[in-house]
Amino acid sequence: MLDKLANIEKRYLELREQSMDTEVISDQKKSIQINKEISSLQDMYDLIQQYRKYEDQVIGAKEILASESDSDMVDMAKEELKDGETQLYLLDQKIKIALLPQDPNDDKDVFLEIRPAAGGDEAWLFGAELLRMYLGYAATKWWKAEIMEEQLSDIGGVKFVMLKITWTKVYAMMKFESGVHRVQRIPATESQWRVHTSTVTVAIMPEAEDVDLKIDPKDVEMDTYAGSSSGGQNANKNQTGVRLRHLPSGLIVNIWDSKSQLQNKDKARSVLKARLYQIELDKKTAETKSIRWDQIWSGDRSEKIRTYNFPQDRITDHRIHQSRSNIPVFMTGDIDDMIQTLVIENQTRLLQESTK
Repeated sequence: MLDKLANIEKRYLELREQSMDTEVISDQKKSIQINKEISSLQDMYDLIQQYRKYEDQVIGAKEILASESDSDMVDMAKEELKDGETQLYLLDQKIKIALLPQDPNDDKDVFLEIRPAAGGDEAWLFGAELLRMYLGYAATKWWKAEIMEEQLSDIGGVKFVMLKITWTKVYAMMKFESGVHRVQRIPATESQWRVHTSTVTVAIMPEAEDVDLKIDPKDVEMDTYAGSSSGGQNANKNQTGVRLRHLPSGLIVNIWDSKSQLQNKDKARSVLKARLYQIELDKKTAETKSIRWDQIWSGDRSEKIRTYNFPQDRITDHRIHQSRSNIPVFMTGDIDDMIQTLVIENQTRLLQESTK
């Protein structure tokens, strides 16, 4: 383990040095790539520095105990030794978790889809609330969130929406949001005050790169149509909207939000590639259910993962059997504690599996 830590430390310092090189600074693409790798190593590098600090503390305390006879110095050294050994144990556990094999998609940006399922108007309205929740969460993390495709209902609900969320390790944090989100509450239109249950499906798909998936241009048909972006009359007159149809799978992607047809085409190809890549990931997950990266997440979009019970003011995550209250605050995007718990629980289970 120490050799691996030394290599991580060395790589981090090399990247920091490269990031300050004038040639790298002037090359935006290379600079972004290097800084992204630095960010991915930052937490591990900090853990290593803490480990070395307490390692030195333990060594120093043992040297004092071996050479000192003064009772005050001995007592102080014993406290330093106990504290140092405790911290080393805790850091050892954290480092072991951090060194576990990573999901190869963890560093990727994501496409987030929200599709209301059962419940009609109520499901559409809850879909809109989930959209605001995820946009709020992205804002707290300083992630870039962009609406790629959106279909709204007449009452302000969401029939379908797709976001692209960009930053470091977004998929690592967001992948556990995939599945069925169930809401229980009394709709505003309910005259007899009955609690209704509605469901919304959320899908988190890693952005696919060319190395992950290649699409044969012959397999894709493209149509253009009048866009409906904020470009005003020109957007509506010009054929800015793009519809891609993947013939082998039957998948269809519509993108119209940009004023430029070329930009919409690039976005549509990126979305299509992500959906096809997710299909491949689902196949692999189905084939290796007993040996998968994520032990608390099946990847099945039909899996009920969370219930939002408004009358009882309770949000329950069914995978970790954890509940919390204050739904109004949760729905503003204050969901980091639950997401962090899911990540830690998954890492803990992976660690237990690796030591069997």
